[in-house]
Amino acid sequence: MGDQAEQLRTAAREKRTESSYEKKSSFAGKSKVFTITSGKGGVGKTSLVVNLGLALTRIGYKVVVIDADLGLPNIDVMTNSFPSHNIDDVISGTKNIREIIMEGPMGLKMVPGGSGFYDLTNLSQTKRDILLKQLVDLENEGDFILIDTAAGISRNVISMVEAGDEFILITTPEPTAMTDAYSLLKVVFERGLRKEGRVVVNLTRNPDHGQKVYSGFNRVIQQYLPEMNLNYLGDVRYDPAVSNAVHNFTPFVVSRPQSIASTAVNRIAWRIAANSEVEEQPRQGLAGFIDRLKGKGA
Repeated sequence: MGDQAEQLRTAAREKRTESSYEKKSSFAGKSKVFTITSGKGGVGKTSLVVNLGLALTRIGYKVVVIDADLGLPNIDVMTNSFPSHNIDDVISGTKNIREIIMEGPMGLKMVPGGSGFYDLTNLSQTKRDILLKQLVDLENEGDFILIDTAAGISRNVISMVEAGDEFILITTPEPTAMTDAYSLLKVVFERGLRKEGRVVVNLTRNPDHGQKVYSGFNRVIQQYLPEMNLNYLGDVRYDPAVSNAVHNFTPFVVSRPQSIASTAVNRIAWRIAANSEVEEQPRQGLAGFIDRLKGKGA
């Protein structure tokens, strides 16, 4: 009964948030690129990326998800899609960007990644120009570009974190996940790459758990990385609907739109949308992302 009451209160809060925010179908100008990463694998990052993309799509935005996890590409599995081509085919010139885009539920666009995102420094100027030209078309497909990176602190991941307009760190309350999340932020900060980031805590136990986990984590950050500014986007509580959705190859915001997890992801989507509409800092878009990524030797 307690959980049901909390769901009703959460839904009421969401309704008030939605009613006070004006929906917009697109931004004027370039898309906004979010790099979404985690300190370790197994924290539910890819599932959250896909469902967040769908939640943003549901409130009227065009969204493109790029699978940049070369080792464990799972976006296709999450949506029961079967890509036959990826970004490497675009770089080779055998396909254009629109030919490799997969369309998921609710019109979500998905781009299968490939080694091209990791070999930018080895591309000839001609191939790089091909990719940049194609990405202009891809940018027209999305107000938000969500890039799902690999987990960990590899050079490629760190370069992608730096290259995006913003980055979101996914963690869980598990001590190893928190430790690895701190390690990632430490590398990003000490190399002078980022002084701001956003945090989502996944797999929390109750309505207050996420805030407590984040507050404790942020205290550590403020003690050892005092100039690092973290913003809490919210938490997603443990919900059997998530594992059921994975087993059924259907995102949970589609299969269980009224679930605890769906409500939480919708709330995060509204926060991202509201912050993005009022920000003053210009977006660099996908072309800027690739330029910065290549310039840093990803």
